[in-house]
Amino acid sequence: MRLVLASQSASRRAMLSAAGVPHEAAAALVDEESAKDSLIAGGITPRDLSDALAELKSRKLSGMHPTALVLGCDSVVALDDGSLLDKPTSRDEAREHLRRMSGGHHDLFSAAVISEGGRAVWRHVDRARMHVRTLSDSFIDGYLDAEWPAIAGCVGCYRMEGPGVQLFSRIEGSHFTILGLPMLPLLDYLRVRGVLTA
Repeated sequence: MRLVLASQSASRRAMLSAAGVPHEAAAALVDEESAKDSLIAGGITPRDLSDALAELKSRKLSGMHPTALVLGCDSVVALDDGSLLDKPTSRDEAREHLRRMSGGHHDLFSAAVISEGGRAVWRHVDRARMHVRTLSDSFIDGYLDAEWPAIAGCVGCYRMEGPGVQLFSRIEGSHFTILGLPMLPLLDYLRVRGVLTA
């Protein structure tokens, strides 16, 4: 049984490779922003938004790989005031995101959905609670000097496998979830399906 990752995310590919999971990767080919805007307009919760976007990517690519298991993933950052942070489109926007997160906490939802033959057959959504320390403007500027534009593709403006770990005073949840993939439940399902040895 083949596993196809519906993403070009370097961190998700690295996690799967490090865990010894054989896989291929392909672009999901969905208009994620339009789908997200529509779902948010409908009043969807942040948790369900991550799940819906992961399923959208998974099912779309599954139609092109009907004999494979297709893994779609998505992560959503929800601030305590109910607002969502998208991937920053500029350094200035990343600075604003970091200022908004400073001294507070937020939820990071990471969803994974596997589709087979065009329909979802497995899903898991996990949550991490992220406590951001108070960030000075000088820290933020230095952080962006080091990390921009590498974090342009990162919701929340951080790569936990790099200097992004310095943003936090405390983290509740799985390291894998923070990196964008609820790995342990996924590995369980891949063993059930014979992708990995039980």
